[in-house]
Parts: sequence; C-alpha cells; structure tokens
Amino acid sequence: QVQLVESEGGSVQSGGSLRLSCQFFGHSYSNYCVGWFRQAPGKEREAVALLDISDGANYADSVRGRFTVSRDNAKNTLYLQMNSLKPEDTAMYYCAAGVRWSCPETDDYNYWGQGTQVTVSS
Repeated sequence: QVQLVESEGGSVQSGGSLRLSCQFFGHSYSNYCVGWFRQAPGKEREAVALLDISDGANYADSVRGRFTVSRDNAKNTLYLQMNSLKPEDTAMYYCAAGVRWSCPETDDYNYWGQGTQVTVSS
C-alpha cells in the first residue's frame, strides 16, 4: 500500500525559509511523478511545484525563483525548499504522487500526504 508521510511544517516570519519533506512508502519512488500542492483557507488547492519521472520541474508563477522541488530516490523522499517566504504562502501543503510519467493536472495524482501547515507572518 502506497503511503506518503510529510514532515511537520512550521511558522516563520516573512523572508524566512522552510524545508518540507515527504517520504514515500510502498513502491519505488522513481516510477512516479510527484509534486507539492497547497490550499489556503477559502481557496482552491493549487499546484506549487511538480516533478515528472525524469525530474523535469514546473513551478507556479507565484513561487518560481523562491521554491525548489527535488527528490532523493535512494531515500524515497521528496523535498520542497522554500525561501523568501511571504505571508501569502501561508497554507496547508500536500505532497502527492501519480503513476504516470508526467502529472500536470491535480487529477493525475493517485496518492496524497496528510498535509502540513506552513504559516508565514509579516
């Protein structure tokens, strides 16, 4: 059974940094497209950073240049390094995995983590 377990998020001041991790259990991580999503109160879930199987990355315009997504297949772990955080980055963050080479749409993801809260204060 596939399971994604996220690290704890945290609270930081504007301009600070956080790194999220997501460990993948059940299958080899390298055969999945993976990504990070977030959902703020009253808003729809949005894609933040996506990786296809060849580690081609796509970022939301709002985070490009500040966030970096990466994975360590040997550890079956996905990371999201978040720098220069802004109050508008405050949200519940979710990791996800899909059984496809590329997963550009939310519906492409078959497995989801439990979510972890990131709060950025001004």
